[in-house]
Amino acid sequence: MFESLQDRLEGAFKNLKGEGRITELNVAATVKEIRRALVDADVNYKIAKEFTDTVRETALGDKVLTAISPSQLMVKIVKDELVRLMGNEAAEFNSKGAPAVILIAGLQGSGKTTFSGKLAYYLKKQKKLAPLLVAADVYRPAAMEQLRVLGEQIGVEVHLEPENKNPVDIALNAIKEAKARNKNVVIIDTAGRLAIDEAMMTEVSNIKSAVQPQEILFVVDSMTGQDAVNTAKAFNDRLDFSGVVLTKLDGDTRGGAALSIKYTVNKPIKFISSGEKLETLDVFYPDRMAQRILGMGDITSLVEKAQAEFDEEQAKQLEKKIRKNQFDFADFKQQLEQIKRMGNIKDLLGMIPGVGKSIKDIDISDDAFKGIEAIINSMTPQERSNPDLIDGSRRKRISKGSGKEISEVNAFMKQFEQMREMMKTMNKMPMGRMMPGMGRK
Repeated sequence: MFESLQDRLEGAFKNLKGEGRITELNVAATVKEIRRALVDADVNYKIAKEFTDTVRETALGDKVLTAISPSQLMVKIVKDELVRLMGNEAAEFNSKGAPAVILIAGLQGSGKTTFSGKLAYYLKKQKKLAPLLVAADVYRPAAMEQLRVLGEQIGVEVHLEPENKNPVDIALNAIKEAKARNKNVVIIDTAGRLAIDEAMMTEVSNIKSAVQPQEILFVVDSMTGQDAVNTAKAFNDRLDFSGVVLTKLDGDTRGGAALSIKYTVNKPIKFISSGEKLETLDVFYPDRMAQRILGMGDITSLVEKAQAEFDEEQAKQLEKKIRKNQFDFADFKQQLEQIKRMGNIKDLLGMIPGVGKSIKDIDISDDAFKGIEAIINSMTPQERSNPDLIDGSRRKRISKGSGKEISEVNAFMKQFEQMREMMKTMNKMPMGRMMPGMGRK
């Protein structure tokens, strides 16, 4: 995420490394590089100039933190200004109503339908709400089908009227259905176009007037940079939306949209999304995003993702097995599945301070665990629950069944045994220190 911007900013800060103090000369050189980095990231020049002017004034006016090195001080100043530019604090999301109506708008291809499914999953899981998805894109049957499939995957009902070509009627009918079926959130996926046109704007405006939504979320493809900001302005002029959603942050994202939208339309970014997995939706925190842009990691979000997938009852059972040295392949596979549900593996590693830069040129596929899963899936239930059963002949059968070389199976078995040995040592530690949330009463 924002790797190019991160590299450019780091290069700018190098101007101050080794310097004993802040001077007009070294600040000017650093600020110039920061401005170039922002413009290259597709941030509007006016915004980039205002940003760097503020950074320069703050750096030259700061006489307090003399104990901090100039490069550290500049990083802090830039971080604070990035946070301010992106909105200072996480914006509140209004899901209260009888039912609460959430209107989703944006151009075709921005990820509206996928986001609608992700939002329904998020509200169901995090807020314990009962959402109803509404297919109001009457022009693309594929969008209706996609929403229906997403609803099935997450266990959320979808309001469909394939023969009805009036999106306002569809939305109003869905709200009536939600009230009758005790659904407390209605998420309306509207139609988009490849470019802004009057017909689309009129249609979504009419839906807004009819349903009076609690939230209007503008969904934008973050890879489109400054174009995304211009589109956001056009939509906001007509809809006065309540917040922005940035999608496809796992792609070749330069950062222009994230850094410019709040400044341009004065509306907060409320959610960020990456990939197709329905779990990959996060509340947008300006301070955490600033830390990630500057290569500081985001350990808070990483812990939150882990806690979201943490099952207390499951953890208690796992604790008992570890205490008795009974951790087996079925338990190991269960832990892998929890990690995969947390999101893109490379993004997760990038949240660890200091790790992001070291892995930026390494291709870490989300399929990284497939080989291990194939090996475990080729075991019998008895073998999974009792690893000591697996002798040479069983390893050959597992190798053949998983499509892996016998050397790969042997290497995995050896690593698993080393992990079990480590767990024996960890048994001497309080379980609460071993794994978050475990050992609690």
